Amino acid sequence: MANLETQLIDDVIVKSRRKMLTLGITSLAGVALGAVATKSAAAATTYTDADILNFALNLEYLEANFYYLAAFGTTIDVANAASTAAGAPLITLNQTVGTKGTVTGGSKVPFSTVLVGSYATETAVEEGKHVKFLQGALGSAAVAQPAINLSASAGGAWPTLAAAAGVAGGSTFSPYASDAAFLVGAYVFEDVGVTAYHGAASLLTNSGNLSAAAGILSVEAYHAGLVRTTINAVDPNNTSGYLTITSQISTLRSKLAAAGLLGVTTYSATQYDQATDDFGLTNTTVSLAGGASVPSTRLVDVDLTTTSAINSIAFARNVTQVLNIVTGGGAVNAAGTAAVSPATGVFFPAGLNGLFK
Repeated sequence: MANLETQLIDDVIVKSRRKMLTLGITSLAGVALGAVATKSAAAATTYTDADILNFALNLEYLEANFYYLAAFGTTIDVANAASTAAGAPLITLNQTVGTKGTVTGGSKVPFSTVLVGSYATETAVEEGKHVKFLQGALGSAAVAQPAINLSASAGGAWPTLAAAAGVAGGSTFSPYASDAAFLVGAYVFEDVGVTAYHGAASLLTNSGNLSAAAGILSVEAYHAGLVRTTINAVDPNNTSGYLTITSQISTLRSKLAAAGLLGVTTYSATQYDQATDDFGLTNTTVSLAGGASVPSTRLVDVDLTTTSAINSIAFARNVTQVLNIVTGGGAVNAAGTAAVSPATGVFFPAGLNGLFK
């Protein structure tokens, strides 16, 4: 049964959907995922609102399948007793635009706590609704689900990404092994969604569009904040090293967003970002009135330094940056000077469907 927080999140989604359906796709040119002109494959091409929404749909296919598998042990197009009981939408995958692929890997997590298991179930339902909404909004223009790699086997997406981040034992990492490991997997995705939707804000001129985008971003931010808070609750003192892992993942995401490839430790920070744009849960110190200081864990992905001009404001990413993260550096070469299309690797072994890929 949904708790109060889940009901509030669901209400945000419903209201945002109504707004989007009322405004229509044509007026939502920037809602989906930020400054798309940076993707060189599309820089000289006129893109439509459907192209932008389809880029978002590719990413929602990825997230929804991850959560469905973790929570229910099934993909989004196959119902079972667990998904039905949770009210998770069954997704129809009969779209013909692009190349239809299958989902590789993934399994149900043997959750040991009600807290984390409930989070996985609730988020799976919400991500499934995102997919269903985008498919409905796009109609016959909706792209097919591309090939998605969620494998934790040797050479699979998860071990590849974890090893590249420098996670201890990363070559055998599986987000399906435990509650904490699942949270790390969720951590990989959620902050990216928030920064992607933030990237759309600067393109919006209609206040109604901005309102709809803010509602969707709010849902992603709820998820991201809950992941961070729960990791902190599971391992508050970094006894098991999960705070360290989040910092390693954040460092890798930041490098990939700045056009670094997997395994490349040097990159041009001015190519796409002006500075590091991703922070894990590494412990920090907070000063209290009276001069006392207490340890604190970073629960929000913003720059907490007092000298930063972007203090406490979530970061924004454009399409190229997001592509480079989800493909593990497949969008931009090692020098950070040329975009590759289609971008392939890690979670999207054959690339995405649609114009932006």
